[in-house]
Amino acid sequence: MARQLTPMTAICFIAVVAGSAALADDGGLTMSSVAVTTQQITAQNIRQVNPGTDRRRPKIGLALSGGGARGAAHVGVIKVLEELQVPIDYIAGTSMGAIVGGLYASGMSVAELETTMATLDWADAFRDQIEREERSFRRKRDDDLYLVKQAAGFNAGKISLPTGIIAGQKVDLLLRSLTLRVSDVGDFDDLTFPFRAVAADIVTGEAVVLESGDLAMAMRASMNIPAIFALTEIDGRLLVDGGVANNLPIDVVRQMGADVVIAVDISTPLQKREELDSVLAITEQLTGILSRRNTEAQIETLSDDDLLILPDLGDITTQAFERAAEAIPIGVEAARQHSSELQRLALTTEQYDEYLASHHRRVADLPVIDFVRIENNSRLGDKVLTAGLNIPIGQPLDVQALEEDIGKIYGWQLFQNIRYEIVEDGGETGLVLRVDERSWGPNYLQFGISIADSFDGDNFFNLGVAYTRTGMNALGGELRMGVQAGQEPFLVGEFYQPLGARSRYFIHPQVRIRRRNVNVFDAGNILSELRVSESGLELAAGRNLGTWGEVRLGLRRFTGEVEVRVGDPTQADVDFDVGEFFIRLSDDKMDNVRFPRDGHVVVVEGLVSRDGLGADAEFEQVMFSSLLARPIGKGSVLLHLNYNTTLDSDAPVQSLFRIGGMLNLSGFAQDELAGQHSALLALGYLRKVNDSDFLPLYVGGTLELGNVWQNKSDISTSNAITAGSIFVGSDTILGPIYLAYGLAEGGVDSLYLFVGKLF
Repeated sequence: MARQLTPMTAICFIAVVAGSAALADDGGLTMSSVAVTTQQITAQNIRQVNPGTDRRRPKIGLALSGGGARGAAHVGVIKVLEELQVPIDYIAGTSMGAIVGGLYASGMSVAELETTMATLDWADAFRDQIEREERSFRRKRDDDLYLVKQAAGFNAGKISLPTGIIAGQKVDLLLRSLTLRVSDVGDFDDLTFPFRAVAADIVTGEAVVLESGDLAMAMRASMNIPAIFALTEIDGRLLVDGGVANNLPIDVVRQMGADVVIAVDISTPLQKREELDSVLAITEQLTGILSRRNTEAQIETLSDDDLLILPDLGDITTQAFERAAEAIPIGVEAARQHSSELQRLALTTEQYDEYLASHHRRVADLPVIDFVRIENNSRLGDKVLTAGLNIPIGQPLDVQALEEDIGKIYGWQLFQNIRYEIVEDGGETGLVLRVDERSWGPNYLQFGISIADSFDGDNFFNLGVAYTRTGMNALGGELRMGVQAGQEPFLVGEFYQPLGARSRYFIHPQVRIRRRNVNVFDAGNILSELRVSESGLELAAGRNLGTWGEVRLGLRRFTGEVEVRVGDPTQADVDFDVGEFFIRLSDDKMDNVRFPRDGHVVVVEGLVSRDGLGADAEFEQVMFSSLLARPIGKGSVLLHLNYNTTLDSDAPVQSLFRIGGMLNLSGFAQDELAGQHSALLALGYLRKVNDSDFLPLYVGGTLELGNVWQNKSDISTSNAITAGSIFVGSDTILGPIYLAYGLAEGGVDSLYLFVGKLF
C-alpha cells in the first residue's frame, strides 16, 4: 500500500533518528514530558476571559485539533452548533484547527468558511512556488543555466540552508487577506469570539499560547510544520506547529473560562501493525505518536459534562486538500450523532438571538489607505521597494493588486518573506510592508551537471558551480562567478547593475574564458575534431520590458584559437580575433522552460563583425528562435522555429550555425551539421503522466524539418531533412533528465540520454 508523507514526517525523521537520544540524555524534550509541559505552560500564562455578565448558563469552549486537510471537518461541526443554537464562548485551535477557529473568530460565517475550505487552492499555497511569469526577467535567465533550482547560502565560509523547504510567502498572503476585516484587532479577546492559537517553541518544545498580536501570524505559526515551513518568530520565540506540544487544546479553553468543553479531534489515527511495512510508514508512525500522546493526555481531562467529537475521516489524509470539501459533511454527520448531548447546551431562539447580538460580526470593508511605510530588513533601498508598489493613497485597498505587486517583488528572489499589515497611526490608516531578506543569503552557491550521450561514442559531461552575491548595493547590483569542468570548460565573471529605483535600465559587463569542441562531419563521418578556445569580455546595456522581456545591445571582444585535435595533420591551427556589435530583443512568457505547457519565448538578435572593432573577419548575422506552447487537455503542443543566416559574407568556422542532437534534427550527432545558414521547424507533444510534484514524469514526441546550407540560394524545403523523436523525461533535483530515440531520413538514428536544459 502506497504511503503519503504527512506534514510533520520530515522533522520527525530528523528529530527521532538524529537527535532524540541526545535530547533525552540532556534533560530535553521527550514524548512523555510533552503533555505535562503543555499543561504547566497553559496554566501559568493563559488569562481567563470574561465574555459577558450572563451567568445563567455554562460557558462553552470549543477546542479544535490539528490535522491538515482533515481540519475542514471542523467547519461541519460548527455548522451543526449554529443549527442547534449552541453558543460558543471561547475557541482555541492548533494548526488547521487554529486556522478554522481563527477565521470563525474573526467574523467569517459558516457559509464563507465552507467556500474557503472547498475552493481555495491550498496545495498551491503550501507549495509556495513563485510562478515563472512573476519572476523578474533577470531571474528568468537563471533558467538558461543547467544549475539546480535551489541555491545554498555560502556565508563566512560555511554552507547555510533555509529553516524550511517552504518560506510560506503564499500562505502568509492568503491568511492576511482572509483576516483583513480584523487587521486592527490586537487582542484576540476582542474578536467575534475570544480566541487562542497554539504553537510550539522549537527551542524548548513547550506549548506557546498566542492570545494577542497579529491574527494571521498567529494562525501561521500554529500550522508551521517543522522543516517544511520556515520558522516563524514572534516575541523572540521560534515557533512551529503546535501539534508537537498540544494538538487538542482542551486545557487552553478551560483556562480561558469554559465550564463545558466541546473537543473536536480530527488528527490521523496511529497505523496498525500490518501497515508498518516501510521506512516511510514507520517515520509517519513516529510522527503520529508525538502528537497522539499529548492529544490523549488532553482527552483524559474531559469530564462527563464535556463532549468529544471524532469525525470518521477515513482515508482523507492530512495533505489531501483537494478533498477538503468531502471532510465538511463528515464533520456535520459526526456532530449530529451527538445531537441529544448538544441539545442540553442549546439556547432558545430568543436567547440565541441575544447571544448573536452580543457577538457582532464585522463586515469585510476594505480599509482606505492614508499612508504607506516600509520596514526594510534587506540591502535594497526603500526607493527600489516603493517603486515596485502601486498603492493609491486615499483609496480603498485593492488586495488583489497589492498581492500582485508583492508577488513581483518576491519574484526578484531576494527575500524570505514580504508581509503587509494595516495599522492605525495618528488617526490615519496605513499599510506597512515588512520585507525580510533571506536568512541564508546574500551569498549563494549552486551546482549543476550536464550530460549528453548518444551511446555511440558522441557524448559530453560537464560539471558546473556558480557563486552569486546579491544586494551588492541599494539598487540591487549582483555579482556572479561560474566555473565549469569537463569537456567544455569555462570560467565566467559578470556584474549585473540595475540603474535607477525602477530597475528599467541596466549594465551588464562579463569576462569569460571558454573552450569547446567543434566536429566537422561529412556524410555522417567525423572528418576532424576542432578545439575552439576563446577569452575576452562583453559589455552590454539594456532596458527591461516589465517581467516579460528586455532589449540589450553590446560589444564583444575576444581572442582565440582553433586547434586541430583529430583530422588532417597538415591543417594548421588558426588564431582569430572577434570584434562584434550586437542587439538582442527577448520576449519570455513561458510558464516552464524545462517542460513547457503554456506560453512562448522569442529571441531575435542581429550581429555585426568589423575589423574596426578588432575582428579579423567581417560579416553580419541574424538569428531568430522561438518556442510556443499551448495546453491541450492533459498535454501541451509545442511549436519551435529556429532560423539563422549569415548575410552577404562568410563567417569563420567558430561562428558557423550548427544543428544536430536531441530535438534538433534528432538522429544526428550533437552539432553534426554546420553551415552559414540553418533552419529548423519542429512540432512536438508533451504530456505529464503522473500526479507527483516531487518526481513528475513526462512523455512526448516531435516531428522535425531542417538543415544547414552554405549558400542562401540553396535554402529550400526540398532539400530539408525530416526527423523525429520519442522521449520520456522527469524534472529532478539535478535538473531535467530525458531518454529519447531519434530517427532522421536516410536511416540516421540515435538513442540519447540528456541531463540539462533541452527546450
